[in-house]
Amino acid sequence: MRLSGMLSASAALPLALALVACGGGTPQEPAADTPAEPHELDSATHEELVELAQEEGTVTVYSFTSRIASIEAEFEAAYPGIDLVGHDISSSEQITRLRSESQAGAPSADVAYISDAPVVITELVAGGVLQNYVPPRVAETVPQEYREPLLANRLSTKILMYNEEAHPDGSPVENLWQLTEEEWNGRVVMVDPAVRGDYLDLMAEIVRRSDEMAQAHQEHFGSEVSLDEGVENAGRQFIKDLYANGLVLVDDTDNVNQAVGGTGQEDPPVGITSYSDRRDNEEEGWALQASLGTVPSTGITFPAYIGMVNGAANPAAARLVADFLMGDDSETGGPSFEPFYVPGDYPVRTDMAQPGDAAPLEELGAWDIVPEETAQIRDGVADFLLTL
Repeated sequence: MRLSGMLSASAALPLALALVACGGGTPQEPAADTPAEPHELDSATHEELVELAQEEGTVTVYSFTSRIASIEAEFEAAYPGIDLVGHDISSSEQITRLRSESQAGAPSADVAYISDAPVVITELVAGGVLQNYVPPRVAETVPQEYREPLLANRLSTKILMYNEEAHPDGSPVENLWQLTEEEWNGRVVMVDPAVRGDYLDLMAEIVRRSDEMAQAHQEHFGSEVSLDEGVENAGRQFIKDLYANGLVLVDDTDNVNQAVGGTGQEDPPVGITSYSDRRDNEEEGWALQASLGTVPSTGITFPAYIGMVNGAANPAAARLVADFLMGDDSETGGPSFEPFYVPGDYPVRTDMAQPGDAAPLEELGAWDIVPEETAQIRDGVADFLLTL
């Protein structure tokens, strides 16, 4: 049965307009700083979505991970006749594109698979650019904090990693303040926070956790942290000292992974990268390992969000993609979740088993970011970094 036949008269007209947009109409620009209203298709059954999505015939996904290529192949095998067009675009670039396309009233994507939660929540969701959709099939298995204000399918990481070939007995870094000492001068690598928002989120979290950073300083040096003139707290002081100690900034995570994890090195650097990149150790010739036990934290965990683009041309297919990205009903999520079911990524569904060969989330020792709180200090931290 067609969904339109099941709608009330008051709901049928908005849906009709949405379906006209599928045929080339001009989507309406959302009001500034106004969250998007729930969509009529949010209550549709899976069968109804499939019927409408097959009429749409295509769906475009912006993805902050290159793993979208694997998802594209699996999705098209599961839904013949629906072409998934995936674009591997960093979250920072996605935010810029989504904002400008929304302002122009001409969204190009139907789905945003995106991180950089502080900006996504406070700008794109609050501004009506992205709206939430939680497939009914998984609603009871995803904790509320990962269902709202956008659905997440997993937690990703930015943590301190080291070369386990060079350090077979464990991480050489027990306390983050070690990275400010001469031993690590010029031997800490990280993607420039000005390039990637998730690395800026890490810097902001260090500042937000200044009390913990101060305690770690006391434990390592046996003294209270001394703040330079104009430096407000221990988190900012750590960042200033880290930059002054020759922090190496690069523009791509793979550059971090190669510098830190490349085998055959006698004295490799350490670096901030994604725990899940260990999955490529064998293929790339890396020896990446998480710096477990480092205090006060190994880094951060953050949600990978699935957002529906408001006013997009293919809303039914977009919702099928969201359902697909959550995995099937097996404990590993099946083929649709396979690219994300890797050591170092953490599914949010409570009915899924955690991938092996990685520390359980509770043992990782990473800080969980709180997007709304991080957003309050993020710009100030960014400005501070420009002075270093």
